[in-house]
Amino acid sequence: MSAVLAAFLDDYSAAMRRHVAAPGQAGLSEGYDLGRRALVEGISLLDLTEHHFRAVAEDSETRADPRRAEVALEFLLQTMAALDIATRGYLDGTRRYEQQRSRAEDLEGRDAFRTALVESLQDGFFVADDHGTIVEVNSAFGVLTGYGANEVPFRLPHPWAVTDRAGYPQIGTEASRFVMPVRHRDGRERWLAVSASSLVKQENDERIFVGTVRDVTAEHDAQARDQAASRLATAVGAATSMVEVLAVGLDELRRTMGAETALVAIWPSRTGRPDVYSCGAPPSSRAAEPEAPAETNGTAPQFIAAPMRQSGPRADGPPVLDDETQALLDRSRRQSARGLSAISGAEGGVEAVVAPLGETGDAALWVRFGAPRAVSAADWALYSLLVGHLSVALQRARNFDQARATSLTLQRAMLGPIELPPRFSVHYEPALPPLEIGGDWYDVVPLRDGTIGVVVGDCVGRGLSAAVVMGQLRTAARALLLRGAGPAQLLAELDAVASRIPGAMCTTVCAAVLDPARGMVRYSNAGHMPPVLAPPGGPGRILEGGRAVPLATFDTPRRPEATTALPPGATLVLFTDGLVEQRGYDIAEGFVKIADVLSETGAALPRDVADAVLSRLCPPAGYDDDVAMVVYRQPPEPLRLEFPAAAAELAGVRRSLYRWFATAAVPHDLAADLVAAANEACSNSVEHAYRDTEPGSVNLTARCDGDRVVLEIADHGRWIPTPTDPGYRGRGVEMMRVLTEDLTFDHDETGTRVRMWVTLPSITFPTANPLRTSSRPPTVSSRQNSF
Repeated sequence: MSAVLAAFLDDYSAAMRRHVAAPGQAGLSEGYDLGRRALVEGISLLDLTEHHFRAVAEDSETRADPRRAEVALEFLLQTMAALDIATRGYLDGTRRYEQQRSRAEDLEGRDAFRTALVESLQDGFFVADDHGTIVEVNSAFGVLTGYGANEVPFRLPHPWAVTDRAGYPQIGTEASRFVMPVRHRDGRERWLAVSASSLVKQENDERIFVGTVRDVTAEHDAQARDQAASRLATAVGAATSMVEVLAVGLDELRRTMGAETALVAIWPSRTGRPDVYSCGAPPSSRAAEPEAPAETNGTAPQFIAAPMRQSGPRADGPPVLDDETQALLDRSRRQSARGLSAISGAEGGVEAVVAPLGETGDAALWVRFGAPRAVSAADWALYSLLVGHLSVALQRARNFDQARATSLTLQRAMLGPIELPPRFSVHYEPALPPLEIGGDWYDVVPLRDGTIGVVVGDCVGRGLSAAVVMGQLRTAARALLLRGAGPAQLLAELDAVASRIPGAMCTTVCAAVLDPARGMVRYSNAGHMPPVLAPPGGPGRILEGGRAVPLATFDTPRRPEATTALPPGATLVLFTDGLVEQRGYDIAEGFVKIADVLSETGAALPRDVADAVLSRLCPPAGYDDDVAMVVYRQPPEPLRLEFPAAAAELAGVRRSLYRWFATAAVPHDLAADLVAAANEACSNSVEHAYRDTEPGSVNLTARCDGDRVVLEIADHGRWIPTPTDPGYRGRGVEMMRVLTEDLTFDHDETGTRVRMWVTLPSITFPTANPLRTSSRPPTVSSRQNSF
């Protein structure tokens, strides 16, 4: 037995056993391929048949089970099909050749014999003149293209040419080997391998092209499926969230399938209306009756017709499915079989494809073509492969999202306080997604004496290892603040702590204690970025005092500490180096930008100040290092207004109050309530205090008393008691009581004074912010909004 025969028979036995164990189309296809291999390698039918029955006889399970024997026989017949086709083709060719040969003996010229010879070829044959006109073809050419010998000549452009496919040479225009698409007369697209040579006729020196064409559609489709699957897998390979997978996956799926719209509906809670993600043009609605379902298994589509409507383009919000379409996708996601279904067009053809996504039964895909089309078995195989890749990528991203949500909750619990005092804003931006935390940290700790401790630090390194060190140092720093340690003492104690924590060496920290009542800040800096302080409307300046080396580097006998005044309404910013350090830029430029932003935003809320700083300093590609930032606003000088008791003056009073409230870091909603209450008090003075007398003036004072905002409105007119039955008016006092925490009136012969106040609320944050994608734009961050 030759080595070639032995290798073939071994491969046949292995393939047969696999098919018998799991019968299916894939096994039969493998058997057919073995038959084609037998033709190439010259394997005898007798050797193959003898080996098959010996293999069946040696397999006890197959010998005992008639069903397994039938499956094995089916595999043998499928293998012999290629040999049978070749044999019959050879016999048919031989017979045709003999017929043509016998006819040629009766012909006098060589042309008749050549024609008979050409007709015996199984490949398509053609002859073209020097202008590309096909002047002769055989019957096989007519089978491949749908255009036979009785229709020659075929001038350029040839009737089978695919006009929307540029870059392919035409048959009969050059001497070479190439593969090209053609449109068969029945409308199907086929791929032909063309092999052409250039000849010169001896009788007239005319140049002609002679060649053959062979159908390679199956090979081309298989290669196209592999390439399309590779493109989709590559596109979604880098995606780490469900939104990213759908963004790139739907677009690639739509373009590969040549569809107009691709849409995915996901039911977050398994009930109610789904979340819809779409790509491409909005679909139009079409009403039809659904047909009975049938399993496809990737070979024959399940045809269902149903309406599909969408309200508004995606730019204005997510697409909304109507009830019938939602029901269609709902049925699809609940299918036990993971096959494709098709939506039929009104006049036949496939208008759209529907398929479930994933194994959790909560997502379905809908792909709509621009016009109904005929879909071949190769197309369905490609669609099934693409949908399978998208389904796997989506499930992987969802698992990743769940793991990230869990780690995010733990990370955020390590990062900083859940609740901040008023007038603060904090921001945190990690450099390494998907982590929501790194080596940078901040902490804001209200202390018993009314002061506030602030710590901002930066551990060496990035990622999870730096976050572990950060968590230990942050906990130690908070404990020291609560024990009453000042900034310098805190850093001195942290030196000892950091020296015992692996990886904590060279950590930089800036610690400060704010005294809002006295308008002072004490701070000490262990090799960290210096804070920036800016008075309202004035230039910012760097606080250079209290500087020393990073933690656990050298033995320092005493950490320095500096004190500076906090002007009323001043803004103080503490941050890590990731905010100002950028490749190719001087770090001093970052400090200049921060100072400029603070001088421009003195009348803005701290939250807006943080946004402005981040927007001004953010690199085009986003931050490449962790960023932590704390913004604090010192209470401003009291607002004192004196204005004539005239209704026309009240609009200016309201504008002045709004500006002062923003400077005092009063949240917008609370500021609106206070303006409404103050306006009511001022209106009462304007309308009632100077009735029947010369108009006087009204005095308004707004000031910060710790965390309270106090408003006082006074006039020099008469006090008019509230009537027992005020009628449809007289509700102003009750409104002021509802809008404030406390309201008091004081009146005598010198006038009336109204005093009201509210307490600024603490800012409460969730433990974890919403998940962010790894390719987020620079303006998207995990900032904890505050006032």
